[in-house]
Amino acid sequence: METKSIKPFLFLLLLQLLINTLHLAIAQAPDFGIYACRNNGNFTSTTYQQTLESALNSLPGNVANHGGFYHSSAGNITATALCRGNIGPNPCEDCVKNSIPSLRRTCHNHKEAAVWYSDCMVRYSDRKILGVVDNWISGNLSNTAVVADVSEFNKALSNLTTRLQAEAAGGDSVRKFASGNVTWGPDLLTIYGVSQCSPDLSRDQCDKCINGTIIGIHDCCSGRVAARVFTPNCFLRYSNEHFLNDGGAPPISAPSPPSPGRKRNASKIIPIIVSAACVSIGLIAISFWFFVAKKRKSDVTKKETGNAFSSLLMTENQKHSANLTEAGSVEMGMGSVHSLQFDLATIEAATKNFFVENKIGEGGFGPVYKGVLANGMEIAVKRLSKSSGQGSQEFINEVILMVKLQHRNLVRLLGFCLDEDEKLLIYEYVSNKSLDYFLFDRNRCGHLDWPKRYKIIGGIARGMLYLHEDSRLRIIHRDLKVSNILLDDDMNAKISDFGLARIIGVDQIDVNTNRIVGTYGYMAPEYAMHGHFSVKSDVFAFGVVVLEIITGRKSTRFYDQDKPEDLPHFAWKKWREGIAMEELLDPTLFETCCEDEVMRCINIGLLCVQEDVDARPNMANVLNLLNNYSITLPTPTTPPRYLPKTPASYFSSSVSIPRSTDESLITEVGPR
Repeated sequence: METKSIKPFLFLLLLQLLINTLHLAIAQAPDFGIYACRNNGNFTSTTYQQTLESALNSLPGNVANHGGFYHSSAGNITATALCRGNIGPNPCEDCVKNSIPSLRRTCHNHKEAAVWYSDCMVRYSDRKILGVVDNWISGNLSNTAVVADVSEFNKALSNLTTRLQAEAAGGDSVRKFASGNVTWGPDLLTIYGVSQCSPDLSRDQCDKCINGTIIGIHDCCSGRVAARVFTPNCFLRYSNEHFLNDGGAPPISAPSPPSPGRKRNASKIIPIIVSAACVSIGLIAISFWFFVAKKRKSDVTKKETGNAFSSLLMTENQKHSANLTEAGSVEMGMGSVHSLQFDLATIEAATKNFFVENKIGEGGFGPVYKGVLANGMEIAVKRLSKSSGQGSQEFINEVILMVKLQHRNLVRLLGFCLDEDEKLLIYEYVSNKSLDYFLFDRNRCGHLDWPKRYKIIGGIARGMLYLHEDSRLRIIHRDLKVSNILLDDDMNAKISDFGLARIIGVDQIDVNTNRIVGTYGYMAPEYAMHGHFSVKSDVFAFGVVVLEIITGRKSTRFYDQDKPEDLPHFAWKKWREGIAMEELLDPTLFETCCEDEVMRCINIGLLCVQEDVDARPNMANVLNLLNNYSITLPTPTTPPRYLPKTPASYFSSSVSIPRSTDESLITEVGPR
């Protein structure tokens, strides 16, 4: 045989030998499951053992047929099995089937136990566990390697985990799972991640559970290239290596087991690990060039995506002589923004190519469509109108701003799409539309009884307090109004539309601008007249919203028969006359309202719309006044009188004020 023909033969023989060795190493791999046994009472009776076996044995044959999650009960014992959301039915069933015997051995006679594998989790308990968020045990695994730039890495990771949290929590009753990746650093390295909740949790419960794992990642594993945190109800995992389709890779590292009864044979583990390491080195060498070629192509695509957003940002800054990344936005890092990118094909598929029947609204910047992603998650897509002169700046502003804003009373921005002429913003879908949809319609306002309206007022206040005080950035919304308050399934308020919002320094008190934007009827006089805005400008708008919620009337269409008059001034007059309940309360609320709460809210609303900026409470004070009835409320002073010179223009529909070429956007408002 010639030498040239021997070399390929030897190479193939060596490759087959490596593969066989790898299979052998995997077949002999030790049990990498992570166990937790809750020893709050042991059971030794035969009856208990039989009941537990019955509950556990029904899991493997059913879990794959029920979307990867199944629960079974026998006697007073409930057992559950949860498979990772992106594995097939066979690996799912095998993982659950193989985990049960080892779980029984490790947690023998314990009344509550759980085991976590890469592909599945199994647990049982003698108490109620379905629909309950449990924190009795949690654990973490991590790679000890730490990146060079921990700060930038953590920013990118934070954006990835936030997206995964939103997508997983937004899942349905069959699956709450999310996977994705993010790039970071000058070399555009990739972090892969997954998050999942057991689907018996509600949206809020899942969101809370995953938030706990995010905090756990931050506490245990800052800057580490790979980690996972798991609880009885959810888990979060990320790695700098692609593991999303690994078919159940072992944990990143083997921690000390939480159960004292669990032992491992080190003499058997070491040779297997050495064998597997040698095999891995061989396979890595064989596939290295294929990976390099693919990575280069991927990097080019990612750089093009980043350049598109950066170019748009630069163009808008030059066009309007503005700095859209002022006061803290630069600190957030463009890499964080790029991680929210969706491709156009995904959004077109979700909205059925922006099918007209999927259109759910129309705003100042364009139509809004409902969509459904491939994983079943519902989204709302704001498609910025190509003819709108306002689109690009607000698009950039909202993307940059919303990267770091996460609160239950703010609408969650999931991402954006920037593709040729398309500028799309992708939000969580909020099912009950906006507050004005119910509030100002005589046929629908009855759905908002007083307890719901009171809860909505509190939710708006908490969201505004987060923007002003509790977020990393200090945000002034500048366009708070009832049409920008969305309502979820439980009628919880969610503040939306941050296209006009401004970031100010934490130590800044106020800002001046000659570009006045907003909506008539909600703008504070110092802003409408002089371009002077602060957190107290938002407080003024909040006061108007409160009065609208109580009265069911639009501030911008309110007047009496003799002379034009805005709602705040009319409400103050009726409050001073002692007839606020009779003259202001929406008639549909008389049967469900609490008079003390209504009068307190009217008083707070009037405090917020005082002309003296310093006399208005901040949002922390507003929440304190709403929740603490032992505080005596101050007496409000008269609201400002400022109306357009042409009353008819003021009482027209409330719309955001358009830009003019000289950026002096309000010319028709004068003091009275």
